[in-house]
Amino acid sequence: MNFFAVLFALLVEQLKPLPHGNKVHDGVIAWVRWTGRNFDAGREHHATVVWTITAVGPALLAAIIHIAIRQFSEVLALAFTVLTLYLTLGFRQFSHYFTDIRDALERGDELEARRLLSAWRHLDASELPRTELLRHVVEHSLLAAHRHVFGVFFWFVVLSTVGLGPAGAVLYRMAEFASRYWAFKSRTTDAPTNERLMQLSRQLFGWVDHVPARLTATGFAIVGNFEEAVNGWRRDASLWMHANEGIILASAAGALGIQLGGRAAPGVTPDRSKTFESGGDSDATGAAGSTPGTPLQLGHLQSVVGLVWRSVVLWMLLLALLTLANLVG
Repeated sequence: MNFFAVLFALLVEQLKPLPHGNKVHDGVIAWVRWTGRNFDAGREHHATVVWTITAVGPALLAAIIHIAIRQFSEVLALAFTVLTLYLTLGFRQFSHYFTDIRDALERGDELEARRLLSAWRHLDASELPRTELLRHVVEHSLLAAHRHVFGVFFWFVVLSTVGLGPAGAVLYRMAEFASRYWAFKSRTTDAPTNERLMQLSRQLFGWVDHVPARLTATGFAIVGNFEEAVNGWRRDASLWMHANEGIILASAAGALGIQLGGRAAPGVTPDRSKTFESGGDSDATGAAGSTPGTPLQLGHLQSVVGLVWRSVVLWMLLLALLTLANLVG
């Protein structure tokens, strides 16, 4: 059943993607704001309470609904699972930015590409050299694919096998969103309600994402250049500030033989890379602290798409085999 639920959700999402700024997204933002406003009084232990209610609460509700529906109908339970996966899993929740940026670059409209990247990732891309612009697009796209597809995929399978339905998908997405929301609030207001809440949400999402990140990196290695991906994983993952992101990006860089990491132009918040430096020649093709490989070119964007889709096929085949084994058993 897990295989069919994921397959149906991905198909529906490709045919009818959620529009940008949809009501579900607005509802999630309202929920995170509400929990922070009503359960955070600024004390350190309140951070745990807020995060638990914010992330675990919706996952527990999804599990209860799934179990209740399943008492009456397996078909309705499957429909509920597909609906939940449709809201939490999928490429189209981020791929329109990637596609629009790629189209703008193919037209030679770098100003539009920079504007789209700024709107997507809330950073100042106005001074990025072309190779840095491409690097940001590739890195953010790889991480978005992991968080919208592979991470959700893993936790859905894990918790659904113990009868909790789509609770894992909800838990992963809420944990990921909470980590981004409180970090974004801290940057924009420069005075978070609770500093511990921002740190805790990042730390707990790091734990939640620990195994999925390594499975995503393994998938990239299998469907790409395995030897170079593994070498990059071991050698270059530490270039990035956050270990899970470094493992994914270093493996992808090795799998495709491209340069990732390195420096950025002024105005880009050094939130991920340990090696960000300000300034730089606008015509530079290399970057200090980057992975070895070919400097990024426009054609590499299509290679990234191919890598991600091959990984999806790989994990879907593995899930199909597990589902078949379960049915036969």
